[in-house]
Amino acid sequence: MEQEEIYSKVLRAGRRTYFFDVRATKAGDYYLTVTESKKFTNDDGSFHYKKHKIYLYKEDFTEFNSILSEMTDYIINEKGQEVISDRHQKDYIKEESYYLKNLMKNHQQVTLRMLILMIFNSKDTQTTKGLI
Repeated sequence: MEQEEIYSKVLRAGRRTYFFDVRATKAGDYYLTVTESKKFTNDDGSFHYKKHKIYLYKEDFTEFNSILSEMTDYIINEKGQEVISDRHQKDYIKEESYYLKNLMKNHQQVTLRMLILMIFNSKDTQTTKGLI
């Protein structure tokens, strides 16, 4: 059973959220949990979260920090600070979403044109020439 949180921080990163929580053991010592929560959207528009959690205990902090620092330094030294993946850019739109967004936009424009035609055709056919 999870113990009460003593100290917490949250890092929001797009559809991922990281929770850093200090908790107490039954013996009264502290440990750290790091939880990654990732949001997924279902086809019907509803959504769900998948969570992954790691537990870090004090006896592992020094080696864990050392390896984490070594690995992050390696990545930055090899690939630099810039994010390469398009998916992680702020203006990224998934290809299917982009297609659907443009399809809806075009559909709305066509519907608006048809509505204008219907209104003006019922009043004066000559008025609509040049509008479409």
